[in-house]
Amino acid sequence: MSSASEVAGREAVYRLVVAEDAYLIREGIRSALEREEDEVEVLEYCPDLDSLLRAVEEHRPNVVITDIRMPPTNTDEGIRAATALRENHPEIGVVVISQYVSPHYALKLFEHGSAGRAYLLKEHVGHRIQLMEAIREVAAGGSVVDPKVVDVLVEARMRAKNSLLARLSTREREVLAGVATGASNAAIAESLFLTKRAVEKNINSLFAKLDLSDDKATSRRVRAALLFIADSDLEEKSDV
Repeated sequence: MSSASEVAGREAVYRLVVAEDAYLIREGIRSALEREEDEVEVLEYCPDLDSLLRAVEEHRPNVVITDIRMPPTNTDEGIRAATALRENHPEIGVVVISQYVSPHYALKLFEHGSAGRAYLLKEHVGHRIQLMEAIREVAAGGSVVDPKVVDVLVEARMRAKNSLLARLSTREREVLAGVATGASNAAIAESLFLTKRAVEKNINSLFAKLDLSDDKATSRRVRAALLFIADSDLEEKSDV
């Protein structure tokens, strides 16, 4: 067993910068990491994207832990930080933490490669064993995805395969998106740089692919719009 003096004199294996603006989550991370002080050194805790990027340049950590949403916009700062580090400091591992089980965020994080990247849910961050496993993995160039996020990604893929909208081409989906907003054919044509005739052909094609018969009682245009909105709602619900 190591003596106290040996531990004090040993250089930490993992040098971290942590970015989290929520006090309770930040303290949970601090508490978990303090129990690993012989292996981990936290160089700085940051409240926003700008201070995170500055701290990285100042300290050159080998791992960054970052919330997915932080000031200044509280949208996708953690993803943007991971992308910037991929370009400027590819040797730095990044553990992104989120309260959102979001296929969108996970796919954005891994779109340029999974090496050195982890996506964890905040509910697991307080469990130091899981947090340390993620830190070790990204520092070694590996990747970690929270099992709940994997489940949602699989469900989203299956839903996309089974959706009627999966039958549509990219252009037909763009035209249908315009229909769903209530835009006229002329307005859709202008926004997509198409002729009005081309829009009409795409609309007739998507009606056929969506099995929308010419029912006098209800508008095919309205029914197509409702299908689009319902499909979009399912995607949004998987992001919360």
